[in-house]
Amino acid sequence: MPGLLLFAAAASSSSPPRPAPQSPTMTLAFCGTENNSAAYKVNHGVLNNGCFVDALNVVPHVFLLFITFPILFIGWGSQSSKVHIHHSTWLHFPGHNLRWILTFILLFVLVCEIAEGIVSDGFSDSRHLHLYMPPGMAFLAAITSIVYYHNIETSNFPKLLIALLFYWTLAFITKTIKFVKFCDNKIGPPQLRFCLTGLLVLLYGMLLLVEINVIRVRRYVFFKKPKEVKPPEDLQDLGVRFLQPFVNLLSKGTYWWMNTFIRTAHKKPIDLKAIGKLPIAMRALTNYMLLNEAFKTQKNTDTPNPQGSKSIWCALCHAFGRPLVLSSTFRILADVLGFAGPLCVSGIVHHVGKGNITFRPRTKILGVFFISSQEFLANAYVLAVLLFFALLLQRTFLQASYYVAIETGINLRGAIQTKIYNKIMRLSTSNMSMGEMTSGQICNLVAIDTNQLMWFFFLCPNLWAMPVQIIVGVLLLYYLLGISALIGAAVIIVLAPVQYFVATKLSQAQRSTLEYSNERLKKTNELLRGIKLLKLYAWEHIFHSSVEETRQKEMTSLRAFALYTSISIFMNAAIPIAAVLITFIVHAHVFKNADFSPSVAFASLSLFHILVTPLFLLSSVVRSTVKALVSVQKLSEFLSSEEIGEEHDKCSEPRCKDNHSKYQAVPLKVVNRKRPTREDWNNYNSPIRRPVKVTEAEDYCVKVTNGFFTWTPEGASTLSSIDIRIPQGQLTMIVGQVGCGKSSLLLGILGEMQKVSGNVTWNSNIPDNETGEDSRKRGSVAYASQKPWLLNATVEENITFESPFNKQRYNAVIDACSLQPDIDILPHGDQTQIGERGINLSGGQRQRISVARALYQQTNVVFLDDPFSALDIHLSDHLMQEGILNMLRDDKRTVVLVTHKLQYLPHADWIIAMKDGTIQREGTLKDIQKSETELFEHWKTLMNRQDQELEKESLIERKAVLDRKTLQSTVYSREALLQDDEEDEDETPESDDEDNLSSVFHQRAKMPWRACGKYLSSAGFLLLPLLVLSQLLKHSVMVSTDFWLAHWTWSAIAFRGAKNCSYEQECRFDHSYYSKIFTILCGLGIILCLITSIAVEWTGLKVAKKLHCLLLNKIILAPMRFFETTPLGSILNRFSADCNTIDQHIPATLECLSRSTLLCLSALAVISYVTPMFLIALVPLAVICYFIQKYFRVASRDLQQLDDSTQLPLLSHFSETVEGLTTIRAFRYESRFKQKLLEYTDANNIASLFLTAANRWLEVRMEYIGACVVLIAAVTSITDSLSHKLSSGLVGLGLTYALMVSNYLNWMVRNLADMELQLGAVKRFNSLIKTEAEKYEGLLSPAQIPQNWPDQGEIQIQNLCVRYDSTLKPVLKHVNAHISPGQKIGICGRTGSGKSSFSLAFFRMVDTFEGRIIIDGIDIAKLPLQTLRSRLSIILQDPILFSGTIRFNLDPEKKCSDSMLWEALEIAQLKHVVKALPGGLDASITEGGENFSQGQRQLFCLARAFVRKTSIFIMDEATASIDMATENILQKVVMTAFADRTVVTIAHRVHTILNADMVIVMKRGVILEYDKPEILLEQEGSVFASFVQADK
Repeated sequence: MPGLLLFAAAASSSSPPRPAPQSPTMTLAFCGTENNSAAYKVNHGVLNNGCFVDALNVVPHVFLLFITFPILFIGWGSQSSKVHIHHSTWLHFPGHNLRWILTFILLFVLVCEIAEGIVSDGFSDSRHLHLYMPPGMAFLAAITSIVYYHNIETSNFPKLLIALLFYWTLAFITKTIKFVKFCDNKIGPPQLRFCLTGLLVLLYGMLLLVEINVIRVRRYVFFKKPKEVKPPEDLQDLGVRFLQPFVNLLSKGTYWWMNTFIRTAHKKPIDLKAIGKLPIAMRALTNYMLLNEAFKTQKNTDTPNPQGSKSIWCALCHAFGRPLVLSSTFRILADVLGFAGPLCVSGIVHHVGKGNITFRPRTKILGVFFISSQEFLANAYVLAVLLFFALLLQRTFLQASYYVAIETGINLRGAIQTKIYNKIMRLSTSNMSMGEMTSGQICNLVAIDTNQLMWFFFLCPNLWAMPVQIIVGVLLLYYLLGISALIGAAVIIVLAPVQYFVATKLSQAQRSTLEYSNERLKKTNELLRGIKLLKLYAWEHIFHSSVEETRQKEMTSLRAFALYTSISIFMNAAIPIAAVLITFIVHAHVFKNADFSPSVAFASLSLFHILVTPLFLLSSVVRSTVKALVSVQKLSEFLSSEEIGEEHDKCSEPRCKDNHSKYQAVPLKVVNRKRPTREDWNNYNSPIRRPVKVTEAEDYCVKVTNGFFTWTPEGASTLSSIDIRIPQGQLTMIVGQVGCGKSSLLLGILGEMQKVSGNVTWNSNIPDNETGEDSRKRGSVAYASQKPWLLNATVEENITFESPFNKQRYNAVIDACSLQPDIDILPHGDQTQIGERGINLSGGQRQRISVARALYQQTNVVFLDDPFSALDIHLSDHLMQEGILNMLRDDKRTVVLVTHKLQYLPHADWIIAMKDGTIQREGTLKDIQKSETELFEHWKTLMNRQDQELEKESLIERKAVLDRKTLQSTVYSREALLQDDEEDEDETPESDDEDNLSSVFHQRAKMPWRACGKYLSSAGFLLLPLLVLSQLLKHSVMVSTDFWLAHWTWSAIAFRGAKNCSYEQECRFDHSYYSKIFTILCGLGIILCLITSIAVEWTGLKVAKKLHCLLLNKIILAPMRFFETTPLGSILNRFSADCNTIDQHIPATLECLSRSTLLCLSALAVISYVTPMFLIALVPLAVICYFIQKYFRVASRDLQQLDDSTQLPLLSHFSETVEGLTTIRAFRYESRFKQKLLEYTDANNIASLFLTAANRWLEVRMEYIGACVVLIAAVTSITDSLSHKLSSGLVGLGLTYALMVSNYLNWMVRNLADMELQLGAVKRFNSLIKTEAEKYEGLLSPAQIPQNWPDQGEIQIQNLCVRYDSTLKPVLKHVNAHISPGQKIGICGRTGSGKSSFSLAFFRMVDTFEGRIIIDGIDIAKLPLQTLRSRLSIILQDPILFSGTIRFNLDPEKKCSDSMLWEALEIAQLKHVVKALPGGLDASITEGGENFSQGQRQLFCLARAFVRKTSIFIMDEATASIDMATENILQKVVMTAFADRTVVTIAHRVHTILNADMVIVMKRGVILEYDKPEILLEQEGSVFASFVQADK
């Protein structure tokens, strides 16, 4: 035990000089060796002999040690366990926590008894072992008892506890005898030993009662049937590895159970498997139920607004308030114990100044001295040990408070996220579509606002603890310094509002930075998503300057942020200096007779440091409170937002309850969807619905009568007078022009739109699982939306969509959707993970997977919304024939198909024609032919084809697939390499498995110094030296200031001690010289604080600006290949998360790290200077520290990354759900998605909890080491001072700095871990900055290129060979062609034949390694890229629109007049649409053009190309999303409006190029046929002719 041996020194140092004993050597004896000692007299009976009673007290302890040691050593207890489950964490016995608390108190009281014995024995002439040996034995016995108990408990063998029962009984009896004898001899409370003995009697008595209670509950003796106890349910599940709730109190307080985990983390990286599952009580479902109960309680109290802010606060407090009270209690205890530091320092320095002399005690009874508590505390060594214990206890309570608060916050976050998700499932679709609520807003609510509430709950205990800390601190300062203390405290309190003002400004700056950052990210996102278009149109510079402009605004905001941050850092450092300076100057000069000793000065210094902490925290707490209030307001608005009809609500509710009753985190395979809804039950007995005949029931699937539907309750009806009937088991097609309301009709039927009036009747007789009766409601509908919605999961999971896997059906669906060739290309086949929103798939692939999902489901009803829009004619025909006709219609399933492909109308059993939001006509094709001749003729001209089997060109297909395979495998292998950028650049290549493994561990334990060097070097050669020098100077000045204070106070004491004068005037010490130098040093310190804080922030700003600029320039000029092989999310992450880290986090961490490191180093240097002996103890402490930080850093980084990586799927699940809400609700899959959410939330929460536990693990250890530093520094400096080597001023200085070490040691390691993690952002930035740019310069200068080139539009292609990358096979081989000016060329061919590559070659987007393209006499390879691309026009297959105005989208370069823009819109058939919009050309387009239909977006892209007026115009499958009527108009317009221009059309639908002047048919990268279409059609065996035949 630290300090047990110190009292021998204490005894000799505290006693006055005494005569030498009679014998030459002092012998040790149990009862002392004085002559006539009362210790040996037994005249009044043995029990009246103090020494005998003390000897009697040793008996129980010896008994326990003899009984328990054999059992502990043999380990018999642990082996007798029958159930081997988490032995060390298995709690069984009642009163467990109370036993541990009582044992800790017992140990502390025993240490005090030992200390009291040693100190009081110091006054005797001989050593009396009986004063401190029995408590020493008791101390050993108490430790043994708790170790023994722990082993018995974990082995579940309670019978062995009988030994403890005997021990507590004996110890209680012997102590009671001693206490009674003290009372008999008139020894009372003034004597410390009496009080300690009384306390021990009480403690042994209570421990005996705890032991008896265990027998009473467990009945292991004295009862016939012992009680069987099972381990906690969590521990029966071996997947639970978070053991904090189950371990014993010591392990809880010190996080001992984390040792194994952190050691393992050093050997292998931590993953989700390593951290296991959450304990039941911490799972999101449990906490959600808790919160829901609280909300229900609020509703029952008749609150006016049950979803209002006040109600939410009440519910949160009701559900999570109790642990917060516990946390606050721990916090207040810790803060009160924190004041022991300054008080003990004051006492130690005071006693050392007086030579540690205490007066001989007056009380001597039974031959030994008894001392009072005052005399006991007058010993410097005693104070040193008490300080050590106070620090240990204070740090333990503080960390316990942090842990409980954070755990509560995490539980709360999980509950709120689940609550939000359940609300999303019932959210009205109109909220989303009308822009009232965006996916981003909901994600912000989940990602930001729930975290704000979590952090508020973490900081909450400060609200109660801070006032206590401030009041106690000011009172203690007043006690030490008098009135002058109040002046110093007033300085701090007066400056607190200034700090609050700065914090508010900082918060505002952060908010505006965030707004600009979001705007920049939005622009960067659009830039990256549309990079292909930007490069083809040579618009990079426009968007680059747009992003740079926003970045400049962000930098202005960041400058304000940096300024306020530096002021905040400066004030945090300068306020204590200013307060101390003013206080000491006033104290020395105004109160001249006041005590200005080292004990007063250094205790005050420590108190000022303590007092400043709550005032610094005040700004954070107030800010956090304000943010929490705002977050709850947002949450309140969200929870009270519009919900969808009752039906959905009632459908999902019973399942929720079902789930809640079982605490399992596995997906539910069987879902009960059969329970009728309230609406249906209400109508069940109504006369209209009841008498349904079977024949009628089978007649229709769904019927809408007089339906009026709208997206917003206030708005006009989107669909009016809807009267339709969809026949059961038949194929219904819905047709109509772009924007006539086809998709809205489907959503209206599905209940996603607001129904103004009318009825939607579903004829689904589904037997209820429980009642067996039929209930009438909509069942599950397989729905494929127009915009494909995919999960961030594998291809197979996207198709099966939680349904059981049936291989035969799965293969049939894959074949029907022609997905096999695409699956073969993917790196892991159908097990390939699809990126968010299907980012790594083409439009067509996304569409087909979405349709495949609908085909795979075993539902009776299938809704397909324009499934052919992104497919070519062959894929469309195959899907129609194999999928829709053979798989769905032949199975007698009801299919509703929205399409523009009128050629499929003959297959329809029922047709619904729409126009402007109403039903134009419904019936069979024959009905329409008879009644609506004009409409039928219109359709006939558009479709112009009959059904035919497609000719299979297997050779072409196979070769195309092979080509695509080689291309894609390289794409994905490169992607895998790029995703691996986490690894260091210098990581060794794989050699031997073992060597590689060890090198990886070595890498994981190493700091990324290279990234650190890169970061600091980016600051430039002026800021870096300023940064380093200012930091070193600041800390040197601060140390000098404290040294000067020690010298000043010591001089003042020495002067008073030396002067033995008669007049008071002569005895006055002149403080002026000392105070002047002290003022100068403090002033210099304050100035340097300002310089360092500004230097750090300005360094951060300069680096942030430089790195972002470098990255943006590199990315925007990167070749297209880079974007095809690098996941978009990966690049976006660099600009979002990593950029944010570099902008805001690294400078703060750098400042904190440098400050805490230099403070620790200067503190250790000062202590070593004051007492060189300390250096001996420093070596082992430094070694321990090194290993703790080394192990912690690795575990912390892994856990931090795991915390971040588990957050991504959670947020992505939220955004996926919001985007696919209609699909999820159509399928009736709400409960499955809720189950998934619970899994994601729990995964994120377990990572957060482990991270919290790891941080606490580190801090407890570092603070215990800090406490050891204080103890060693105190003992060595007291010893040095007593041998007259050291002034009391230096003792005070050393102890003040030692207290500082314990505060800053863990900050140093935490910041080191944070810095290591944050430097990863710099490393990732660097890996992208190394990207090579496209060759933008050309061989020709601008003067050599004619101004109006190309004016003719003549194209000569000579022996052209093209590939996507130097490592890939060519995609175009030796292509030769000549296109005359103004010719219209059509290019066709199967998928993968090289059509698109052909068009990209004109723009040098692909690698032309042989041959050349000459346009109007100039080889395009010689032109600067910017010039080439700006003089040609192209329309891509995927429509890309940017957020902004219509004018900006058509003409971002601002070169055209309004009339030219209107003309282009007229050509693109959009003039009437734009005219109707508010603002016309200045009307807004939302991100991605979401406020227009797919077809309209494509038309805008056409208009954009028309605006450019170039002589060469390329259309790459540009009319895929447009209905036939509009396409026909466009074809005519293109032929007339571009009569004088060269037009190259790459065609999906071959009939669109029949009017072309020349047709090129491609196959496997070569030109197969090249002639006029009429000639090719007449040729026998012409491939083009076969295409046309298939397209009829």
